[in-house]
Amino acid sequence: MTPTPGTPPNGPGRPRRPGPRRLSAAAVAALLLAAVPAGAAMSAGATPKSATGPEGQKLTVSATTGLDPAGEKVRVTGEGYGSKSGIYVALCKDNGANRVPSPCLGGADMSGGSKTSQWIVPPGDPYEGDLTLPFGPGGTFDVEIEIRSKGDGLDCAEVPCSVVTRADHRASGDRTQDVRIPVTFAGQGPGEPGGEGVDVPAGTVSYKPVADFTSAGKPLDLLLHPESKKLYVGADNLPDTADVDERGLYVLNPEDGKAESWISQAPGPTGEPRASTAARISGPLPGDGVVYNYPLRGVGTAKAGDKTAAGVWLAGSTITDIAPGTAAGTVLVAQGTKLSEIATATGAATRSVTVPGGSRFAADHARGAVWFSDVAAGKLHRVDLVSFTVSDTFDLPGADGLAGFIQTDPATGAVWVGVNRSVLVFDASGKLVKTLVGKDLARDAAFDTESGRAFVVWQDGGDLSDPANDNNGTLTVYDSAKFTPAAKDLSLPGNQSQLGAASLAVAPGGATVFVTSPAEGKITRLIRQVSPLVTQAPADRSVKAGEEVALTARAEGTPEPSVRWQVSTDGSQTWRELDGATEPVLTFTAKSAQDGYRYRAEFRNDVGTTRTAPITLTVTEATGGGENGGQNGGAAGGDSGGDSSGGSGDTSSGSGSTGGDASTGTSGSGDGGSSAGTSGGASGSSGSSGSAGSSAGGAGSTVGGGVGGSSGTETTSGGSLAATGLTVISVTLLAAALVGGGLLIHRRARRRTTGLA
Repeated sequence: MTPTPGTPPNGPGRPRRPGPRRLSAAAVAALLLAAVPAGAAMSAGATPKSATGPEGQKLTVSATTGLDPAGEKVRVTGEGYGSKSGIYVALCKDNGANRVPSPCLGGADMSGGSKTSQWIVPPGDPYEGDLTLPFGPGGTFDVEIEIRSKGDGLDCAEVPCSVVTRADHRASGDRTQDVRIPVTFAGQGPGEPGGEGVDVPAGTVSYKPVADFTSAGKPLDLLLHPESKKLYVGADNLPDTADVDERGLYVLNPEDGKAESWISQAPGPTGEPRASTAARISGPLPGDGVVYNYPLRGVGTAKAGDKTAAGVWLAGSTITDIAPGTAAGTVLVAQGTKLSEIATATGAATRSVTVPGGSRFAADHARGAVWFSDVAAGKLHRVDLVSFTVSDTFDLPGADGLAGFIQTDPATGAVWVGVNRSVLVFDASGKLVKTLVGKDLARDAAFDTESGRAFVVWQDGGDLSDPANDNNGTLTVYDSAKFTPAAKDLSLPGNQSQLGAASLAVAPGGATVFVTSPAEGKITRLIRQVSPLVTQAPADRSVKAGEEVALTARAEGTPEPSVRWQVSTDGSQTWRELDGATEPVLTFTAKSAQDGYRYRAEFRNDVGTTRTAPITLTVTEATGGGENGGQNGGAAGGDSGGDSSGGSGDTSSGSGSTGGDASTGTSGSGDGGSSAGTSGGASGSSGSSGSAGSSAGGAGSTVGGGVGGSSGTETTSGGSLAATGLTVISVTLLAAALVGGGLLIHRRARRRTTGLA
């Protein structure tokens, strides 16, 4: 019998796990996304991209641009899935939000061993076994699929394609599992990438303030925990809130700034807890929590949920800087010119060294070095972490100003030293390689190794009698290897240094940045924005009247840019938008009147507008038949799935659009024209041939017809991957019908927009 939707083909009462050579028709159809030849190795140095689903699912693809058209392996990971249903992971035509991604690349896989797609199900699912993979804890998966640019009715040079997740055949109408990440292939489209920026240059990066957090007193230092993702804030008391002593360590939700914990007390000289400022955060503890310094000589440890910090009180002078130690349970501590490594549990120093001068340092554990900035003497000292001795000293030019910060770039080992209104950059050998000059005081730096960016916060001096001061600070972003600007400078109103130095924290990838303003008692959350950057642009086209034209343009940006196609009928003197042309691919049937028309795509987001270079359409007269007959026949066949007149000239057959109720195609007249009805489900009837054409009846769905011969409402957008709606059919005919149906629906979808002026 034909299985009902949501029921395994074995029947509801006796589920079994299908073996590699014993597949039901529905199970075989579910795997028709599979089996492409093995492609090239995964792109070296590719940048992963992520997307979030409607229920918080996170999908990540290892490489998305410049892929090998002949075939390439990509790694696909996900989290937050698996609570409701199984999913497919595949390369599919991207039909937009709330539309089933389809058709998808693949052929018939008889063994479940193909790597073109993956079928993933909840643990204990009846299909778990040879054909499927189970979700991991938290609805996670980590798979590899092989994708190529063209095959089985899918051509990613003509339609937008994405690596997607979507519900499996038992819940094919469920759009809550749809997560889409667009991909492009090398040489996919001609034209220069980038595009023409209208208001800002294409691909302009900027940062936008989106929230101010005021729940952590007077913020002095920040750390975004790499594992728990919590935002730790070391804070002092804010003078204008005399009724509350706000000193301590705060744990904030980095999305909304709400305080989840406040550790206000730490052990003092006698070991008794007391209210203590969290002056400087050393680094993260495994899993969650931080090590930090509290005045005058306290070293504490605490995590979210703690009421009081654990801590030790050191002998000697005031702690002036702190950083992670060389072993678990240790920290490096500067007490003026004395550098010690101590055990956080006991406070005992395991080794110490006295440097010629300075009080602030930066540790580079990867290269076994600690760098001391001695601004007063104009020197930079290097301490070898193995021998724990001063190994070298370098000049620190221009050090007669205010000491700001010293930080090391973990990727390159470069040492960044903020002095007055400059940042001096030394390479890992101690050679001065760059001086960056700002208009305010350099106060802190942070690095993101994923994007190769360095972030510097500059604070205004706060003295408005100085013409150089305007009471506004600045955030700058640099390429950490080339030291060139990597984003537009962002003004930080009111961020001045008279009540404390600003600090920074950067989320991995650099999409989110946190900047403190001690004078205002706030932390500003910033998000990265990127104006549209064209990644694929169309080229001039020359076609015959009646032929179909497909122009493709794609762009990247943050937020994701929208697209509108524009046409000019007067040689680019004036432009107007085409109604409804809001997809990356513009398709229409050429007419003689459109000869010489120019087209371009315009991409917009909150940051700016970018256009592709105009292309010219050349239309010549068709040969061997009339233009109008071909256009009308092709359009009618594509829209109605039958009952169309076959055209003449170069037009191809029309195709039905519904998966389960296609009407009969009538015969057409003219040279080579034919009309093809479809039989996507049990009630569809076959198409008849034209006078000089051939019948082309096929399945009216993408990869799989409607479940149980259902109507075309769902299958117009792609249909099910796995249900066939047929009671008896050979595997070979099933595969051919479903793949052919995907091609027919693909052809119909490309005729929806007109290019008329």
